[in-house]
Amino acid sequence: MSATKDAVACEFGNGLALLNVKSNIYYSLNGVGAFIWDLIQDPKPILEIHQAVLARYNVDPERCKADVDGLLKGLADNGLARLHHEELV
Repeated sequence: MSATKDAVACEFGNGLALLNVKSNIYYSLNGVGAFIWDLIQDPKPILEIHQAVLARYNVDPERCKADVDGLLKGLADNGLARLHHEELV
């Protein structure tokens, strides 16, 4: 998983505001989402993203997987991130 070059990010409160430059639609990420966005600036396996979130935040592993996968799927569906040989269900 990696961020696409079609997004511009800037800090916004405790998170990030993302602009998809192709669609001109803004998205907002909370602090955890911003952490994940930083992680995917270089390609990372989804498992590595899960592990990084678990290491940084006190969260149940099943909840982490569901929330991280949901965010990654949303980013991919909106053209802000790209899957690399992986699938999200």
